Amino acid sequence: MSIQLPFPIALYVQLENAGETETLSACFAPNAMVRDEGHTYEGLAAITTWKAATKKKYHHTVTPLEVAQQHGRTVLKATLTGDFPGSPVTVTFDFVLEAGKILSLEIHA
Repeated sequence: MSIQLPFPIALYVQLENAGETETLSACFAPNAMVRDEGHTYEGLAAITTWKAATKKKYHHTVTPLEVAQQHGRTVLKATLTGDFPGSPVTVTFDFVLEAGKILSLEIHA
């Protein structure tokens, strides 16, 4: 059984797993916001810097498990595997999509 992800989320997972940080503008809105590990990153430049740093630190991959719509958000539950204590872990990616792009993303363990 394959999971049908909305296009910007499918692209995000693909870029994440490939380690592509320079092309995040293909899935994030220019004014997007990300919350991860207690920090907030606003705008494409900050998001690109965040993504490059986390990829270098954790060498992680994302494996989608399930996706659901909840209160106007697209919630992806996924396995995150990488160089960190407790790997692999199940993580929730809480997306708000707008005009075919990711407007916000909150990542919760």
